[in-house]
Amino acid sequence: MAHRMTARDLELGEERVVRVNRTAAVVKGGRRFGFAALVIVGDRRGTIGLGQGKAREVPNSIEKAARDARKNLVRYPLRGDTIPHQVVGKYRSSRVILRPAAPGTGIKAGATVRAVVEELGIRNILTKAMGSRNPLNLVKATLDGLSQLRSKEEIFTLRGLPVLADRDRPKLEPTGLDKEERARKQKDARRGGKPDRGGRGGAGRGRRGRGEEEGGGDAAPETPEAGATETK
Repeated sequence: MAHRMTARDLELGEERVVRVNRTAAVVKGGRRFGFAALVIVGDRRGTIGLGQGKAREVPNSIEKAARDARKNLVRYPLRGDTIPHQVVGKYRSSRVILRPAAPGTGIKAGATVRAVVEELGIRNILTKAMGSRNPLNLVKATLDGLSQLRSKEEIFTLRGLPVLADRDRPKLEPTGLDKEERARKQKDARRGGKPDRGGRGGAGRGRRGRGEEEGGGDAAPETPEAGATETK
C-alpha cells in the first residue's frame, strides 16, 4: 500500500524531466509562448513524486514542477529490485501492465514508463503500454498501478495469518511414494521419461532366442553314429 512521505526524511536525487510541452497564444503583437514541464523525482528506494509546472521560460517551468514533485512524494512496496505481483494501471485512455521479472531481466519498458520505474529503484520488470501514448497519461497510469501493490506482510495481516519468513515455512514433501520409487522416477526423468527396458542388447538376445527355438541359426551339423558303415 502506498504511503505519503515528506522530502526532509529522504535523500532525493536530481529531478528527471519527462516532457516539456510548448504552447503558443496568438496576440496582437505576435505569438506568446508558454511551457509546461512534467517532472518526476525519487530516491531509488521505493519513493517517487510527480510534479507539473507552467511558466514563460523552460527553466522556470522545470523548477516549479520539481517543487511540486517534492510535495507529492509517495512510497510504494517493492520486493527487492522488482514488484511483488502483477498489476494493471489505468488513467483516461491509457493502460499500463506491470509484471515482476527475474533477476537479470532488466527494464523492459518505453521511455516514459522507464523513467518512472528507474527513479523508483526497480531494476527488473516487464511492462506493456496500451491505448494513449500521452506521457502524462502513461505516468499517471503507471502510478495508479503502483498504488495497487500490496506487500506480503499486508496480505497476511488482512487474512489474519502470522507473517513468517520464507526460511521458517514448513517444507512440503510428496506423499504416497517411498524413497526407492521416488529415486526410480527421478532416474527415469533424467533419461527423458523412458524406463529401462534392457537396451538394444536385450532385444538382440530375444531375436537370437527365437531363432534357436525355430531351428535356425548356427546349430551343430548332425554326425553319423559310430557303429554305422558306408554301403556301396
